[in-house]
Amino acid sequence: MIFIVVKFKTKPEWTDKWLDLVHDFTHATREEPGNLWFEWSQSADDPSTFVLVEAFQEDGAVPHVNSDHFKKAMSEMPQALAETPKIINTTIEGSSDWSLMGELSVE
Repeated sequence: MIFIVVKFKTKPEWTDKWLDLVHDFTHATREEPGNLWFEWSQSADDPSTFVLVEAFQEDGAVPHVNSDHFKKAMSEMPQALAETPKIINTTIEGSSDWSLMGELSVE
């Protein structure tokens, strides 16, 4: 699985509109055959920071970055951003889903 986490820092005037801006991109990405998940979160400490946690099957990343919706999003996002996003991109061998947390169990 290709596992990616990206932090986006929005301009103040775009913070309340960020999820609207990325709505179509999010929906289209979730519909891709190689997408495992694509989830947005907003920082509790800094509401202008959004974190995207996404995962793709090994063969799903190339079609994603070559898609029209990806290219469109990359051209639209900069207007709303205060800085270049920060990313962690790694491959996790032999996994295609979340694992259960060993230190905390809910019965």
